Amino acid sequence: MLPTEARSGAWRMALALTALNTLSYVDRQLVVTLAPLLMADLGLTRAQIGLLVGASFIAVHGVLILALGVAADRLPRPRLIAAGLLVWSLATLLTGSARNLFHLAALRLAVGAGEAVLPATALAMLGDRFPAARLGFANSVFYAGIPVGFAISFGLAGWLGPWLGWRVCFLVLGTLGLVAVAGALAMRDPARRGSAPVPARPRDVASAVGRAFAQRPGLPLLILAGSLLAFMSSSSQHAITWLVQERGLPYARAAFLAGVMVALGGLVGSVAIGAFADRWRRRGPGGRLGGLVAVGAIALPSSAAFYLLPAASPAFIPCWFVSQTFMLGWFGPVTAEMVEQAPPELSASVTGTGLLLVNLLGVATGPWVTGMIGDQAGLTRGLLVSLAVGGLGIATLALAAARRTQGLRLAT
Repeated sequence: MLPTEARSGAWRMALALTALNTLSYVDRQLVVTLAPLLMADLGLTRAQIGLLVGASFIAVHGVLILALGVAADRLPRPRLIAAGLLVWSLATLLTGSARNLFHLAALRLAVGAGEAVLPATALAMLGDRFPAARLGFANSVFYAGIPVGFAISFGLAGWLGPWLGWRVCFLVLGTLGLVAVAGALAMRDPARRGSAPVPARPRDVASAVGRAFAQRPGLPLLILAGSLLAFMSSSSQHAITWLVQERGLPYARAAFLAGVMVALGGLVGSVAIGAFADRWRRRGPGGRLGGLVAVGAIALPSSAAFYLLPAASPAFIPCWFVSQTFMLGWFGPVTAEMVEQAPPELSASVTGTGLLLVNLLGVATGPWVTGMIGDQAGLTRGLLVSLAVGGLGIATLALAAARRTQGLRLAT
C-alpha cells in the first residue's frame, strides 16, 4: 500500500494522463461528429469520411504506438508525451484551414502520429506508479477518457458547429491542446520499476520482446483476447446506422441515445469494471482476468438481447446500457495485465506491441467485417456475429487467466 502522500501524487498523475487521453479522443471523434458539415462544405462522401476516421488513421497510429513505446522505455516520458501532444494539436488546429480531402487526410495522419505517443507511454508510467492491486482501476480511469472524450466531442460539435462552423471547432480544440503542452512538460516521470538495462539496438529490443512473449505464455493469449474483444467493441460503432435502418428510430433520437449511452455506460463501465477486476486480483495473479470473464459472461447475453429486441421493449434500454458498460470497460483490466506481465524494463515496448496487434487485428477489422455482413444479410446478423467473436475473446481470457496462475505455480 502506498503512503497517503504517494497515493495522492499517483492519482494526480493518473488524472493528468486521463485529461490528455480525453483530449485525444475528442480530437479523434470530431471528424465523425462534424461529418455532415464537412460533407456539405467540402463535398465529401460517406466513404471518404470513413477513410479519414478508419484505415488511414489506424494504420499510422497503430504502427507508431509500437515505435514510440520502444522510445518510451529509453527517453523521458513527459517530454515524449509533450512532443506528441504538440504534433497532434498543431495538426488539429491546421485542420480548421483544410480545403479538400487531401488536406484533411494528411492532417489526420499527423494527428494519428502525435496521438500514438500517449497509450503505451501513459500505461507504462501508471504501471511504475501504482501497485499491481490497483493498476486495473488506474488504467480504467485512464480509459474513461474514451467515453468522456466522445461525449465532449458530441457537445462541442453540436454547440459550436452550427453556430460558428466546423473550422472553429478544430481551431478551438487545437489551441486547447497547444496550451496543455506546458502541463505535460510539468509532469514528473516516475521511477522505472526495471533494474535490467534496456537493449540499445532495435534488433536487440525485438529479440527481448520476443523472449518476453515466449517466456510468458499468458501474454500472447491476452493479446489475442484483446483483439477479439476489440473486434466486438469496434463493430458496435454501427449502432446508430442499425438503430435507424433496422429498428426504425429517427436519426436525431438514435444519435442522442447513442451519445448518452457511450458517455454514461462507458464511464460507469470503465470505473466499475476496473475496480471489480482489481478486487478479484487480490485472489491471485489470474484473478483480474477471472473477474473480467465473470463480467463478460453477464454482458454478452445482455448485448445479444439488445440486438434482438424491438426498440419498444422495456428491456431494450437496460440491455443496451449493460452492453455498453462492457464494450468500453474491458480496456483497463486487459492493459493492466499487459503491463504487469511485461518485463519492467520493457513495459512500454511490450504494451506497444500488444496495442499494435489489438488495433490491427480487432479495431481495424471489426467494423469492416460487420459492415460487409450487414450489406449481405443485415446489420443485426453482423452485430450478432461480432458478439460471437467477443465470446471467443472471453473464452481466451479465461484460458489466459488459467495460464497466468499455472505459470506462477510452476515458477514457485
